[in-house]
Formats: sequence, C-alpha cells, structure tokens
Amino acid sequence: MSVAVGTRRIGDGAPCYVIAEAGVNHNGDAELAHRLVDIAADAGADAVKFQTFDPDLLASPGAVKADYQIENTGTGGSQHEMLMALTLPRSVFADLARHATERRIEFLSTPFDLNSADLLADIGVSAFKIGSGEVTNHPFLARLAGFGRPLLLSTGMSTLDEVVAAVGVIQRSGNPPLALFHCVTSYPVDAAACNLRAMQTLRDRFRVPVGWSDHTVGGVVSIAAVALGAELIEKHFTVDRTLPGPDHAASLEPDELRTLVADIRSTESALGDGRKVPAACELGISKVARRSLHFSGNLPAGHAVRPNDLVALRPATGLSPALHDQLVGRVLRVDVARGDIVREDQLV
Repeated sequence: MSVAVGTRRIGDGAPCYVIAEAGVNHNGDAELAHRLVDIAADAGADAVKFQTFDPDLLASPGAVKADYQIENTGTGGSQHEMLMALTLPRSVFADLARHATERRIEFLSTPFDLNSADLLADIGVSAFKIGSGEVTNHPFLARLAGFGRPLLLSTGMSTLDEVVAAVGVIQRSGNPPLALFHCVTSYPVDAAACNLRAMQTLRDRFRVPVGWSDHTVGGVVSIAAVALGAELIEKHFTVDRTLPGPDHAASLEPDELRTLVADIRSTESALGDGRKVPAACELGISKVARRSLHFSGNLPAGHAVRPNDLVALRPATGLSPALHDQLVGRVLRVDVARGDIVREDQLV
C-alpha cells in the first residue's frame, strides 16, 4: 500500500520520504522559520514540517514542562508560557507554505487543535502529520480523518493495542490514506531504546507505509531504520543547536541534515533488489581475482590427467576449478607445458 503526499508516493518501493522537522525551532520568529525552509530545501529533504497550535487549546495554565523542556529552557514558567513564546502568527503559515512551494519542497505542519487543522486545510496542506501525544485523543483523530487528507501518525508512548484503537477510529471516520511512524518520545532518546524492529510489527499488522520519527542524537539510527525498510524518516533540525528552546539540543544542524539526506539516498541505493547476481562492476575484476585450471608440469599427448596434474591459478581465462574432478582421467590429445592454461580442445 502507498500514500501520496503532494507529488510524492510513499511506500511500494518509492524512495524514503524524508521530513525535515523544523517544529518550533523558529523560536516564534517568522524570519527564522523562513530560514528553516531554505535549509530543508538545500538539504534535499522531501518536506519541511512545522507545528501549528493555539497554546490555550493545547496546555492548561498549570501544565508543567517535560523534563527535557526544563533541561533546555530552565525551570521558570509553565508549559503554556513556553508555548506562547514559540507560537507563530497564523498568517505566517501561509507565507511559509508559499515559500516551500517556491523552493520545491512540500510544506507540512502538525495541528494540535481543530482551528489549526482548519487553517492548514485552507492553506492547502497535502497531508496532516499527527504527533504521538494524540494517539489516544480519539475525537481529534476522527475529526482529522474527516478532512479526507492523508494522515501521518506518530506512535510514540503507545502500545500496539492503543495503535490498533487509533487506526480503528481513523478507518471508521473516513478511512483516509494512512502512514505510521514508529517513535520513542524522549528528547534525546538512547539508541538502545529505539526498538526499530517495531516498524515491521506495525507494517505486518496494518499493511500501511511505516517509518521512523527519530529523536536520537545524530543520524546513524535513521540510517539503520532505512536499512530495515523505513519508508518515511522524520528528523528535527535547527539553524544552531545552541539556541535557546526545547528542541534545538536534539536537532541536526544544516550540514548534518544535508549529510543525513545524502546518506539515506546512499543507503537506499545499497539495498538493491535482493537478487544474488554479480554486480556489473565485478565482471571485469572476476577474471583477475578468480582462478582457472593450469597444468602443473610438462605432459605428453596420450597422458591421462591425474589430480595433481592440475593447479588452480589466476587469471580466470581458462576452465574453472569447479570442473577439476570432471577433467581427471581425460586424455591429452597434444603435448602441454607447465603453466599452460587448460583448454577443452587439448583433451579427448
């Protein structure tokens, strides 16, 4: 099964869909958000993704910050106050979408409330990315499914049963095209906690494209995910990892994002089609690196070939050593010298 996002197909052998996650790494600054669009486009990502939310509809005034948010933004203030500082004016999202179109990169954003989803729908987003925190928010999933646009759902913090329930809600509420991200919701997450094989569990259970939303430091786990068959990759990036804000520290910088995209494409290329045949580049080398049968001494015509009359030496321009046992006992029709390559026309 595949999912179409804009002009790109995800799944069924299509190249891995790479989402450069800008998130809130604009720090509420529209100019910085536009720089992130350019960085994602320059890196060769398929999409650049932001987050669209109304802080009043996302967190209560008393909601505390997560541990990683406290570590990166300090103990002062509530989660709501932090979100207020990370909010872009609603009009900026249309500008960002136009900018992305100009740079030939897909614009995506994660809505965290229905007003934000309406805004993104009006802008014309080709799909909704849904954060892991919404897996159990069934009314919200149902409303998003009702838009009829593809849904890209992250499944961090979830059991398989919770994912089954969420997918069931989506299917009963319009059944739009769906892709799933395996994810571990920790910032950053240890490689040992990633459990990338869960991607196959999701693929086997739901028969939809499955990818990896990567919160590890660096790109190696994303590369491993692609090698295991990830059809989507999502990775946070930033202008500068030292900037203040909750997500910068676990994000890639521009050169690292460019390298990750290039490494993903190289990894895909290396996977091949699974047929065990010589590569075209090996064909010339095989004549040099493989062996053929040579005569080990001077032998007269009429001699019956014995096992020790034959020796396997490079190059592979004569009969293969694989034929050794079939040649033993055959009679020479001509004299041969030590080191001569064995040829069929020398033998009776």
